[in-house]
Amino acid sequence: MSKPILKAYFVGIGGIGMSALARWLRTTGVQVAGYDRTPSPLTDQLQQEGMVISFDEHPDRIPANFRVAHPQTIVVYTPAIPADHQGLAYFRQNGFEILKRSQLLGRIAAEYQTLAVAGTHGKTTTSAMLSWLLHASGIPTGAFLGGIANNFGSNLLAPDSRENSRLVVEADEFDRSFLSLYPNTAIVTSTDADHLDIYGDHDQVLSGFNQFVSQIRSGGSLVMRSGLPLKAPEGVQTITYGFGPEAMVRATHIRVEEGFFTFDYEAADSQIRGLRLGMPGLHNIENALAALTVSLAQGADHEALRKALSGFTGVQRRFDIRFRSKDVVYIDDYAHHPTEIEACIQSVRFMFPGQKLTLIFQPHLFTRTRDFSSGFSKALSLADEVWLMEIYPARELPIPGIDSGIIFDQIQLKDKIRINHEKVMDQIRFFQGGVLLTMGAGDIDKWVNPITGFLKESYK
Repeated sequence: MSKPILKAYFVGIGGIGMSALARWLRTTGVQVAGYDRTPSPLTDQLQQEGMVISFDEHPDRIPANFRVAHPQTIVVYTPAIPADHQGLAYFRQNGFEILKRSQLLGRIAAEYQTLAVAGTHGKTTTSAMLSWLLHASGIPTGAFLGGIANNFGSNLLAPDSRENSRLVVEADEFDRSFLSLYPNTAIVTSTDADHLDIYGDHDQVLSGFNQFVSQIRSGGSLVMRSGLPLKAPEGVQTITYGFGPEAMVRATHIRVEEGFFTFDYEAADSQIRGLRLGMPGLHNIENALAALTVSLAQGADHEALRKALSGFTGVQRRFDIRFRSKDVVYIDDYAHHPTEIEACIQSVRFMFPGQKLTLIFQPHLFTRTRDFSSGFSKALSLADEVWLMEIYPARELPIPGIDSGIIFDQIQLKDKIRINHEKVMDQIRFFQGGVLLTMGAGDIDKWVNPITGFLKESYK
């Protein structure tokens, strides 16, 4: 970075992206402290790692040694923090250098050979997979991830050294954060309409992705899902991947063997037969194509990739099979957009044909519910039974007339109910077996362990 940092205070330190940055700085010897709204397992871990965290936004709770502005002290915040946050106001009024999360990530990434993974869906799994393939192939790699990768047990992979090290970063389109990055290689998995509270319409989403792609460094490459309306700048190679014949890199001979997806990797200059994907989800084969393509370009060899891919165990809350018995399969997933829900359900149907699918869904954000209510209803109608929770507001204030009912009324199923957040465990006792799927990006995850425990006890 342009100057050494001695201290860093994170406003919103418990966020998945913020905590990874905090951990990164901590590993380099920086003093780190921060604020978050509520304690969580992640903030517990950060405190165990030596970071001082407050859950009260009053400036008096800021540690004394972080209250005076200094040229080598920075304050980092996430756009999810309200504009009237008292702690952030204190830092602004007292002359601190204040950075958005994306700006700090951009500063760090500028010092590395950066491999950025963008997309409205699939970026967390793909970036975790790419990080694991490179790391397991012996290629020096660091990574900032948008989820807890099971192989690392963390959202951060710190490189052993900076020399010749690659840095995998998840390039987030929210708030146009990815425009702080100038990668050597970019993967783009999808460009569907999302975050319309930020962008306004789908055309502006595409404009944002095209601007991101335009920032790929000369001599670099764009690896994108076939059919995306993106154009790389001159001097940047484009490689497309997918299932169709038009893709430059394809997955062929897809089948399920011994409960695992198996496929062949086909490209003009490289073929790898009989690859086994260590995690479920048909859509993850496409994610694997992107990660394999970039790994090969970085010098990974075929056999190392074969072994690494079969050993990749995914990301927490991404098609996460939590319990499996003769009568029941329980899967938890982060899906919070109609396209993600549809892809997840398709994978469930592919893997567990003929089984009844009961889906518990918590919508995320009032604006997203308003903008995509018909898409949510259509996707949820692909299940056999739906239990619909109320909207998780996250950073938003309520919008008059917008609640989960606008989704519920359009679901084309006889078996559908609306359930109160606190009544989930009461309702789960009526579950009749088959596949149970919890889904959403809010706080539905607080029920994952209790549901898992109940099913283990009930279906021994």
